[in-house]
Amino acid sequence: MTDPTHRELAAIPVHAVALLEQLCRQPAIAALGQGLSEMADLIAELLHAAGFNTRQLLVDGAPPVVYGEQRGRSPYTLLLYNHYDVQPADPLELWHTPPFVPTVRDGKFYARGAADNKGEIAARLAAIHALRASDGELPLTIRWIIEGEEEVGSPHFAAIAERYADLLQADGCLWEGQGFDVADRPQLILGTKGLLYVQLELQCAGVDAHSMVAPIVPSAAWNLIQALATLRTPEGYVRIPGFYDAVCPPTPTQLAALIDQPDLDNYQRQAYQVERFVDGLHGVALRERQTFSPTCNIAGLLSGYTGSGVKTVLPAKAMCKIDFRLVPDQDPHDILAKLRAHLVAEGYADIELTCLGAAPPVATALDHPFVQRVAAVATSFNNQRPSITPLLGGTLPLLGALQRYVGVPGLAAPGNPIYWASRMHAPDEHIRLSDLERAVHFNYYLFQTLAPMSSDVITDNTVAS
Repeated sequence: MTDPTHRELAAIPVHAVALLEQLCRQPAIAALGQGLSEMADLIAELLHAAGFNTRQLLVDGAPPVVYGEQRGRSPYTLLLYNHYDVQPADPLELWHTPPFVPTVRDGKFYARGAADNKGEIAARLAAIHALRASDGELPLTIRWIIEGEEEVGSPHFAAIAERYADLLQADGCLWEGQGFDVADRPQLILGTKGLLYVQLELQCAGVDAHSMVAPIVPSAAWNLIQALATLRTPEGYVRIPGFYDAVCPPTPTQLAALIDQPDLDNYQRQAYQVERFVDGLHGVALRERQTFSPTCNIAGLLSGYTGSGVKTVLPAKAMCKIDFRLVPDQDPHDILAKLRAHLVAEGYADIELTCLGAAPPVATALDHPFVQRVAAVATSFNNQRPSITPLLGGTLPLLGALQRYVGVPGLAAPGNPIYWASRMHAPDEHIRLSDLERAVHFNYYLFQTLAPMSSDVITDNTVAS
């Protein structure tokens, strides 16, 4: 490839930073219902300025979803997905600068949402502006959907996808994307694990009591802890009967993709501030465990007195939150039913179990034509073959809805200005300005290069799950 640094890209960095500043100054916190309609209006305004015909897609109970469509020279159609909502900024005292006052220092752009996911919106917008400035139109047709509930599990995206499925039809979809790895190779993500998120609540007495009655009054804290101990062995094996029945083992092609990835052990130890990983895993074995193992994780525990000093109390109530990350072909609703049955069988029928979120695992096959197209473009961008992850450890709940109602093949490509230490969801979230510039260049190149392939029409729009 010829590195895209010609005349029309000269103003890219400045324009992309200006767009990102606009986006990050507007809070849009889905968990608090804060600033969502204002953010949707701003997104629609920015898409319209980039040449899109825009509208807001509405379903009951959801903040506005912004949709834009821009027809290009080619009928080949690319669907883009992003989200405009962000995580709460707490704890504020751990930020070095206010989270919604974008700040640049040491070549890095700090703000809540800079990495997740407004940086990619800015990079895509800047690339589209550059293409239009160069050619007067886009080389391909782009449909773009930007929602406002991803950070709370996209609870209404299925309703959106079902109601507006005709608008979302495309030859391929680029989800929320990735960046470049430590070896400068473009990263492709072909799928995400599923999710089951539950809350367990237990009340064993009407009121908290003095701990002197512990010999005779049941403890909600102890009973819940003992129930939790039945879910998993100390080695990490999930003890729920049938939990692993539907697990689909990785294919030789998927394992080969992991072997081909660079070793990030040291970077991950630094990022998570740990000396060693579970079971002393490292290298390919670590990547395989991280990619293909389903999990049962305690996300939070609450009971009794947790303030400073001493309070001798026997808690009447206890609560915990658990997330299960699921792999193909596990069904979150099936796992929920198995969890209920397990608690009853173990003598904990009195625990109230509430499902707070469920999403299926979704993965596009490595040999799918759309994957091969994007991989070829990524390779030619900087003459580095892509690093391919068959299944990401996290979850994009929207993917199940796209799979069910739209059927468009998709993946995450390296058009997102993030890196391993971007601190997404944490204080001092940031991106590197150099990554923002490269993300714009990659998006420009991808949009430009996919168009000539449009004569080879994709006819298989099924997504393997």
